[in-house]
Amino acid sequence: QVRLQESGPGLVKPSQTLSLTCTVSGGSITTNSYYWSWIRQPPGKGLEWIGYLAYSGRTYFSPSLKSRTSISRDTSKNQFILQLSSVTPEDTAVYYCALTTTTMSVWGQGTQVTVSS
Repeated sequence: QVRLQESGPGLVKPSQTLSLTCTVSGGSITTNSYYWSWIRQPPGKGLEWIGYLAYSGRTYFSPSLKSRTSISRDTSKNQFILQLSSVTPEDTAVYYCALTTTTMSVWGQGTQVTVSS
């Protein structure tokens, strides 16, 4: 059973870079046809998809966040990492990592990130 766990700082200052790690257990991040995503939910709003990292290493991002976003991976630790630069209070949200395949979708429990000075 694949499980995902987000980790990272809960508080980030404006203009800094937000960095979150998703640690995967029960499956490899290089497994064929697995897609690893980051999604967020700002307070009082709906879910917003940020981007994904494919099993091949290819990435794709939401056009609205593309200029500030990167997703990388550490295969030795079976982790993938989100970095969002130049954050503002509008980036305050619960951030989720997720796995999507043709047959299933698995989400982490989410982690709250607040952008404030």
